[in-house]
Amino acid sequence: MKQCLISPSMLAADFANIQRDVEMLNESEADYIHIDIMDGVFVPNISFGFPVTEAIARHAKKPLDFHLMISHVDPYLEACKNSGAKIITVHYEGAVHLHRTIATIKSMGIKAGVALNPHTPVSVLGDLLADLDLVLIMSVNPGFGGQKFIPHTFAKVEQLASMAANINPDLLIEVDGGVTSENAAALIQKGANMLVAGSFVFQSADPKQTIISLKNV
Repeated sequence: MKQCLISPSMLAADFANIQRDVEMLNESEADYIHIDIMDGVFVPNISFGFPVTEAIARHAKKPLDFHLMISHVDPYLEACKNSGAKIITVHYEGAVHLHRTIATIKSMGIKAGVALNPHTPVSVLGDLLADLDLVLIMSVNPGFGGQKFIPHTFAKVEQLASMAANINPDLLIEVDGGVTSENAAALIQKGANMLVAGSFVFQSADPKQTIISLKNV
């Protein structure tokens, strides 16, 4: 079986020791570093802004996977690029002109993704799926780390993988929220090929080994 990509979420890192945690990820088998941007409007929380992401980028040796949980994404795409984003994912529920936003991201030479909240069916992406590099399935309600995994995610991942098989077979299918060693294998079996893990990695006794275990479930 092809190894799953792992993108540990900085939302669960120790903000007082960001450089240390980024350097730990640099030395790990993580494939990406996941950056959650929250505005307190689209989601009921605020994470960190671009001065912090620029600091992360200065130390990161892994590509940065930006997840924008904000209401107005277009004015901030350039700031994501300047912070070293290799993937920018925006929410279906928050984008007014989604096709235009995706085209703008791709014109910057950055992979473009769309995230779906738990209540949003994957069928809404039918007309856009061929243009995407990634779809992020939220397996918790966005805004806070450490939430419990929503089981219906398995069916959504399976449906998305079926849709993508003919339209976009290289699509990255990413799952974010409550991912652990207990559900990772089932997610991959259903078609996920990229997993975000925050608390499960950073709160473990040996984060580097936890990342290896997720890659090899």
